[in-house]
Amino acid sequence: MRYLGLALSPRYVALTLALALTALFLGLYIAHPADHWLIGLPLVLFAGLSILGIRDLIQTRHAVLRNYPISAHLRFLLEEMRPEMRQYFFEDEKTGMPFSRDRRAVVYQRAKSELDKRPFGTQHDVYAEGYEWMRHSFAPRSVDPKALRIDIGGPSCSQPYSASVFAISAMSFGALSANAIMALNGGAKDGGFHHDTGEGGISPHHRVNGGDLVWELGSGYFGARNLDGSFSPERFAETAADPQVKMIEVKLSQGAKPGHGGVLPAAKVSAEIAATRGVREGEDCVSPSAHSAFSTPIGLLEFIGELRRLSGGKPVGFKLCVGHPWEFLGVVKAMVETGILPDFIVVDGKEGGTGAAPMEFMDHLGMPLRDGLDFVHNALVGAGLRGAIRLGASGKVVTAFDIARTMALGADWCNAARAFMFAVGCIQSQSCHTDRCPVGVATQDPTRSRALVVADKRKRVANFHASTLHALAELTGAAGLDHPGRFAPAHFSRRISAQESVGFDALYPALGHGELLAGTDDRRFRDAWAMARADRFQP
Repeated sequence: MRYLGLALSPRYVALTLALALTALFLGLYIAHPADHWLIGLPLVLFAGLSILGIRDLIQTRHAVLRNYPISAHLRFLLEEMRPEMRQYFFEDEKTGMPFSRDRRAVVYQRAKSELDKRPFGTQHDVYAEGYEWMRHSFAPRSVDPKALRIDIGGPSCSQPYSASVFAISAMSFGALSANAIMALNGGAKDGGFHHDTGEGGISPHHRVNGGDLVWELGSGYFGARNLDGSFSPERFAETAADPQVKMIEVKLSQGAKPGHGGVLPAAKVSAEIAATRGVREGEDCVSPSAHSAFSTPIGLLEFIGELRRLSGGKPVGFKLCVGHPWEFLGVVKAMVETGILPDFIVVDGKEGGTGAAPMEFMDHLGMPLRDGLDFVHNALVGAGLRGAIRLGASGKVVTAFDIARTMALGADWCNAARAFMFAVGCIQSQSCHTDRCPVGVATQDPTRSRALVVADKRKRVANFHASTLHALAELTGAAGLDHPGRFAPAHFSRRISAQESVGFDALYPALGHGELLAGTDDRRFRDAWAMARADRFQP
């Protein structure tokens, strides 16, 4: 009955019809030898379609063909049409859709090791307001892409980690399929970069290929919790001791839905997900909107210090989308007062994506990446702490230019989620929340996820990472630098009108070292610093 249901589903109806009509005309061909000339043509046609459909099912390069044999060829036909026709079928930033086809095409080309060059110069209107560019040097350098790494781990860390400046951002098993997780982690292993687990815990699929992991610990403490949802030091220490876990990241909020918890419905809490998250099978799995292990800035830092101790000295930090400025400055004051520092902070921009969130949260809550990163970077500089803490950044980071620009504003490395989803085959159908992903990326349906072939897609993940770092190395050298960590706001410009452009150093003015402690007149920080409290988040 299961196979009959699949055969009659819309996904396989084209192949089912082709096979049925092939059998019908083959029977007619045998039964009516005098009409071979009339019956032969449709027999050849439907037999050819049947062979094409079977080939689609068994090939490994295109997940959408494995899930939609025969019918999915229409998508590839549309891709070959002129751009004027393609705009009706692919999202574009100008229409308010989440991702432009040009940026997505770059990921596909680099993931497939295809030529990503194009003729006839830029397709941007360089005199349009908002156009941005990087300033280059008369004395370019040669930069080795393999050298684009940073060390993460402060004075209290006994197991520092050497990280690539480009890595996979947080995406949980449960949101992504098992095959997608294995492909991402396999690519991270092959490419020598890290893979953030997301707050859903470390599943068996994260462990198969042995890629470096950043274990994200959200408010549900999945994988490190008691059954009542409270934090379990014993379970945390046991999991954190795994050599595959390189860093621990406490999630305060995410850009796509800051301040919003979540519920995985009981029907989706399978035995595998229950075991991974440490919850009861068949019951609602709740991620609260706030942590229960701490409630103040000082409490957050004490929790980070305890996690570092329990993990044996691995780097521990936190991730946030910036909201009230005085709350983050309260954490900075707590750092100054207690001397407890996180090894890293990841700033997640509100433009980051998620599988599902309320429209208001996605569109109008939280600080965009550039504003949040600039604020956090300068706050740490102003408190004299920036040199001891690494900064990560995420939020629609795709290209080498995105990485360079983000690092110029203060990031030490960048994470990407959406881009790596494209590398494993996502076509942005925006059906993540329906469990009906057409390419097997964001689904728990095994008949859909089988379309994603891990061996093929892990290569694409590694290819995309390597090609992007190669492009970043070339940009870095073109600017006359030897490492992208040396990018500064003065390397970038933005057009503010057809007649005028300004440097990022004017758009994003810098605080001086220790300026917050000495007393600043900078209106962006002065009042919020006065309101900030180390002993509570609210003023």
